[in-house]
Amino acid sequence: MMGYVMGKAEGNGKDWHGHVTAVTVAPLFRRIGLASSMMEWLERMSEHVYNGYFVDLFVRKSNHVAVGMYERLGYTTYRTVLKYYSGEEDALDMRKALPRDVNKESVVPLKHPITPDQLAYD
Repeated sequence: MMGYVMGKAEGNGKDWHGHVTAVTVAPLFRRIGLASSMMEWLERMSEHVYNGYFVDLFVRKSNHVAVGMYERLGYTTYRTVLKYYSGEEDALDMRKALPRDVNKESVVPLKHPITPDQLAYD
């Protein structure tokens, strides 16, 4: 297997969005654009099949390579989730607005970090 992406559509109202559950590429196939292609596919599905407002994902704050890739793909940090990973490491909740979010309301960053218990799961 070269790699895979897993995602879902979730939320209600203006929070209806595509969520990237996982994206991974085998070491031998990295740096050839495969992750970008898979992310673009998930974004197209989120927009054209599910009519979402945005796509979001969680990434370890310390994973600078992944954060950089997501930024190159147009994602911005919406908020920091303190101690999201095993109660030890912070996560960045990164988002990319889709065309349905004309005013890009879904990607306006929160001013303060949150904790995992403050996340809403629909």
